[in-house]
Amino acid sequence: MRVEEGAELAPLTTMRVGGPAARLVTAETPDELVDAVREVDDADEPLLLLAGGSNLVVADAGFAGTVVRVATRGVTVESVDLCGGAMVRVAAGEPWDDLVAQAVLEGWSGIEALSGVPGTAGATPVQNVGAYGQEVAQTIASVRVWDRQDQRVHTFANADCRFTYRHSLFKATDRHVVLDVLFQLLPADLSQPVAYADLARQLGVAVGDRVPLKEAREAVLRQRRGRGMVLEPDDHDTWSCGSFFTNPVLAADDFAGLERRAADRLGVDGPVPPRFAAPEGHVKTSAAWLIDQAGFGKGYGLPGPAALSTKHTLAVTNRGDATAYDVVALAREVRDGVREAFGVTLVNEPVLVGLSL
Repeated sequence: MRVEEGAELAPLTTMRVGGPAARLVTAETPDELVDAVREVDDADEPLLLLAGGSNLVVADAGFAGTVVRVATRGVTVESVDLCGGAMVRVAAGEPWDDLVAQAVLEGWSGIEALSGVPGTAGATPVQNVGAYGQEVAQTIASVRVWDRQDQRVHTFANADCRFTYRHSLFKATDRHVVLDVLFQLLPADLSQPVAYADLARQLGVAVGDRVPLKEAREAVLRQRRGRGMVLEPDDHDTWSCGSFFTNPVLAADDFAGLERRAADRLGVDGPVPPRFAAPEGHVKTSAAWLIDQAGFGKGYGLPGPAALSTKHTLAVTNRGDATAYDVVALAREVRDGVREAFGVTLVNEPVLVGLSL
């Protein structure tokens, strides 16, 4: 394990903000990862896990404890057959998009619509990462973790992970440290059915059609680049955590209230809130729509130091010299503005360390 004192955390995150860690430990094997976490726990010190840094905003004061950086690597094909599919075990620190690229190359269908998502494989089950009609819950067979409370390795089957929209058993708790994820992918030349209307239009197919895996990946990457959602060192629109807010999932009565407030604000013939069916009779709507209609358009906050992306209203971005305080202040302004306009409280997607909205 590599140990550094006072290491800067900002360069290790996609938002590029935050102060130093009192101590940074880089773990490159599962055993090193477990040993590092156990050492911190035995010393009863604060612990922060960091992998790709794509879903993390750290306070300007930094972290007064040990940050364990998950740098494990490895993709192991355990079996491939027509009945069980391709069973692929992936180390927690494996870069996610590298895995998607390999899956497309190998002819494993099921995660191609998640191309370009930043971060690591071990982070994907935590918030049930999803995009363009796919989410990892559809392909995860099991998740192997280190249980800090019981001090043992435990494997959770998919059904035990309690996956819901952008949530799982592992979110909002620091009990479980993901060691690796077993994916069950489908050996196929074609993608899963295209479920996102804009993507289908770009591909020239109908929603529900399948396309060659490579074409699906390239189309998703084009869509994400157009929204500033593929990391580019020279493009400040990509200095972000991706979507800063999750799409609200509302009870039917609450959505009806949103429709009434939208009509009052925008006129009865004005734009209406998007609606998508959600489990248990709920309705999912668009956070981006709410932000835009509340008066926070693309580029809001420019010239900076923090501003909404010029390509996508959901992304709070660092224009080059923003602090964590700047980022959270803008996010808070947007959240409060949406709540005042439409009575809906947006929930942040990234983890805030030493900060709150």
